[in-house]
Order: sequence, then structure tokens, then C-alpha cells
Amino acid sequence: MTTVASGLAPTRIVLSNGAIVLVKETRKTPAVTLNVAMRAGSVCDPAGSPGAMYLLSRVIDRGTVTRSAAAIADELDNRGVSLNIVVSRHLFSLLCTCLAEDVEPILELLGDIVTAPTVPDAELATRKGEVITLLRQDEDNPAVRAVEELMALLYGRSHEYGRPQKGTSDTVEHLTREQLLELHAARFAPAALTVVVVGDVDSGRVAAITDQVFGSWRAASPVPVHLSPPPLATSRRRRVIPMMNKSQADIAYGFTTITRRDPAYYAYWLMNNALGQYALGGRLGDSIRERQGMAYYVSSAFDPNIVEGPLMIRAGVSAPNVDRAIASIDEELSAVRRSGITAKELTESRQYLIGSLPRSLETNAAIAQFLQSAEFFGLGLDYDVRLPDLLGRVTIDEVHAAAQPLDPERATVVVAGPYQG
Repeated sequence: MTTVASGLAPTRIVLSNGAIVLVKETRKTPAVTLNVAMRAGSVCDPAGSPGAMYLLSRVIDRGTVTRSAAAIADELDNRGVSLNIVVSRHLFSLLCTCLAEDVEPILELLGDIVTAPTVPDAELATRKGEVITLLRQDEDNPAVRAVEELMALLYGRSHEYGRPQKGTSDTVEHLTREQLLELHAARFAPAALTVVVVGDVDSGRVAAITDQVFGSWRAASPVPVHLSPPPLATSRRRRVIPMMNKSQADIAYGFTTITRRDPAYYAYWLMNNALGQYALGGRLGDSIRERQGMAYYVSSAFDPNIVEGPLMIRAGVSAPNVDRAIASIDEELSAVRRSGITAKELTESRQYLIGSLPRSLETNAAIAQFLQSAEFFGLGLDYDVRLPDLLGRVTIDEVHAAAQPLDPERATVVVAGPYQG
């Protein structure tokens, strides 16, 4: 079954086993970006084993049934390809760019890595050591500590969004080869696979290659992960993580908001843009960084997802400015809840977001990520065409309504650094 849309005009192909292939043909350069994603992110970590999927991502390319780690590395190096493997809350992604002439062998290699990893014990031991080193570095990083603690408070430490994605040194150390292979068998299947191919390649050729690589793969569809909505905050919460040897304190201040498919998404997006989506602009940056000179950085991030995602404000300040910076965040949120944003702010935010869309889709990698996200959230093949109108229809009253949940009296605030509160 094949469907074609206008705009970016990706071709969507569904293989006989349920795997999805999206192809966008571009002819600017003789290169092709491959974005191979399995709906098997950190939310699929087994209970009691946070970090399992992240550890699998570090070792999945270190050997397959037919290839050693050295053979995989040589195949990539000989074609000048750098493979990046990323795990988010919901996706396990293999990302790379190759020459158009190398699409077939590289897709075949990625298919082998995805479907038949062996997780050799020696490679696992090495990668465990690397992950534990990263975790120790994170433990010494105030920004990471603040964000992870904020997510744990917002969602609960046992919730899939509240658990640390990389796990802990203890959980990583105790994960075994057998556990990772069981996790792979349970979560990797054609029904959970989306392959996005963008670049100087014919969609018909991609259809034939992906069918050859993935079409015969058979595995039971993974059992859906049940995600509970986050608990509603009824009061303000504050947590301090003293790290007295640091020179800067990092603030993470946030709320849970809405799901990605909520119709209010576009109002929230515009509100967040006006508030401080980009560190050098918006109300937060103008007030806290520019006028008061208190912060090294300050910005807000809106991340809706399958369940209600966070809106998080982050700032880096000197210890004497922590309380003043938090008070200023409170003031800006109170003001936007009370009066909303101005017509000028709405117009400028809308123009910026619509105007930046073509720039954000200038590279093959960016287009591939956009298509992968649109497929994951079920936004449609014509989402890039509809997006300007979706933003254009948002009213100032809808933006004002989107600001109402951002009540400082129900905020969760974490400070990590040379500060004891």
C-alpha cells in the first residue's frame, strides 16, 4: 500500500509485515539520510531496570549473528559513514548519512543491526564501563541533576517519564546479556519499525531495498506500554541539591501540561515562544538576563508527548542570585497568566515559527526527523502544509488560556549547585 501527499511529498509504504517506510526525494546533493526508528524507547525499560534500553543502544552495533563489531565498524568506515544511535522516551533510533550509491549496503547493515544483535559479553562489559562513566559525570553536573530531579518530582520516580533514561550505576552494572536480548526480542518487531529515507534516491528503489532488508522479518507485535497520566500538582514543591564545589547554580522549574495530540498544542507552543523558547529572547530572557543581568542563561522548553509532557524553565545563575531569579520567574508567569501575551507578541511569535519552518527543513537529516516525528504522533503526511494554518488560527484568548496552568503556587522548583536554600 502506497500513499503520496503534497508539500514535502513523502511517499509512505507499508510493508507486508507492518513496517512503515517514508521516502522524501531530494536532489540537492548525492547523499541520503537514513532514520531507522523502533518504537522502543526508555519507557520500555523493565520494572526495576531503568537504563536497559539505553545500554542496549550502546551495544546493539557491537556484533550481529553474521557480523563482528570490527566488521560493522569497517563497513561504516570504508563508506565514510558515522552511525549515531539515540534513545528517547519513546524511540530507539539509528541515524546516519551516506552517499546515494551506498544506500543499499548501508540499509542492509542497519537491518542486520536492528534485527539480529548478539550483544557479545566482552563488548557489553566495555560499554557498561562507558555508561557508568557517563553516569558519574552526570552526577557531577548541576544542570543534569536539576532536570532529572524535576522530572522525578513531576511524574514520580517509578513513572516511565520520571525514571532516569540512562539508569543508575547499580542498575547498569547488574544488567546481563540475556536481559538485553530478552528486551530486544520483546520490543523490536516490524510493527514497531519506521524507516525514513531522505535524499538523492528514487522511492521505488527504496521500497524494493527496504522490502528486501525488512520484508521477511517476522516477530510478534510488542505488548503496549501502559502510561499513567502524571499526578496533578496541588501545591508548590521545592528541592535543593547542594553541590558546594560548583561555581554556578542551575534552576529547573516546571509543570506538566498536555499531550502532543491535544488541540491546544499550538496555543501552548506560541505561548512558550513568547515566554522564552529561545534563550536570547522572550519575556524570561528580557527580564532575567538582559534587564536584571542575573542569569548566564534562561529559557523555557515545551515538550508534550504521549502523556502530558513538561513545560520546563531552566536558568543558570550565581548562588547569590538564585532566590531573585526564581522570584522573577514567578513574576513573569503570574503576569502572563493574568494578562496573557500582547497582540504584538502573538504576531511576532507566529511569524517566527511559520517563517522558521522552511529553514528548519533545509537538511536531509532535519526533514527525516520531522517526518519521523509526524509519523510517530500520527500528524499526517501533509502536516508541513497544514502547520502554518494551524498556527495562524490560534487566537490571543487561546494563548491566554494556555498560560493558566502555569501557576507559581503549583510549580515544582529544583536548584542544584553551590546553594543550600
